[in-house]
Amino acid sequence: MRWPYGHWFARQCAPGDVNDRSDPGAKALRGSRRVSEFDDHQLALFLAESAGRMLVKLRDEMWQRRAQSWQVMDTGDVAAHQLLITGLAEHRPNDAILSEEGRDDRRRLSNERVWIVDPLDGTNEYGEKGRDDWAVHVALWERGALTAGAVALPAMELVFGTDPPAVVPPNARAHPRLATSRWRAPYSAVVIANALGCDALRIGSAGAKAMTVVAGEADIYVHDSGMYQWDSAAPVAVAQAAGLHVSRVDGSPLIYNAADPWLPDVLICRADLANDVLGALHADRRWS
Repeated sequence: MRWPYGHWFARQCAPGDVNDRSDPGAKALRGSRRVSEFDDHQLALFLAESAGRMLVKLRDEMWQRRAQSWQVMDTGDVAAHQLLITGLAEHRPNDAILSEEGRDDRRRLSNERVWIVDPLDGTNEYGEKGRDDWAVHVALWERGALTAGAVALPAMELVFGTDPPAVVPPNARAHPRLATSRWRAPYSAVVIANALGCDALRIGSAGAKAMTVVAGEADIYVHDSGMYQWDSAAPVAVAQAAGLHVSRVDGSPLIYNAADPWLPDVLICRADLANDVLGALHADRRWS
């Protein structure tokens, strides 16, 4: 999968740090005066892109050694988790962390700042040669709300953050485009597609799906079969900062850093389509 908007997103970080692709991710995390002065938005970008560069290099090296797909996936999960945890421990030592690959430290429930990370979103896609629809998620929850975040699509050399926010390109399509699963369209996606006459775009990871809306390649992303907080926190933070509509499928707010990390559903779409999308869902008996 390749996006025609691949050139569109301009990174907004300190020269010589995040944008310097000659530095491997591990080296980048050894610390510097600049990194220590990053605000939360810059740190999220820095960590997501550093982990992404490392994952690209690691996958290439393992394929060259003829590693099995499961080895590539497992090694990538662990390595990215370790890189993000190390970076956060160094630069935000007092913050709590909720990570897909780590133990759920319940002290996060009493902490005012919690980083919610998915070190490798789309592990199956990462383990398939030639696929680039996988992501790295880094988000910060602070006092009840997502306040910073970044989603890296490393194989596409793209990273999206919250400050500066992405600018969603205008839409000139005759029919809305809906990003959905590679394998099975969720019921809510079928309802929306039928009601709005949508075209489908089948993509792997949740982060990659959500970023197609941010990048203007799709207009709607909906998921109704459940996911964890780390699957959607960073994509929601980035989409929200870009002015997109984000909610649950019934229109209610998404709640993060809840005791149960499970989230039933998520909706991300262009703001001008939100009423039509939610109206279509509410009109269906399953969602009304």
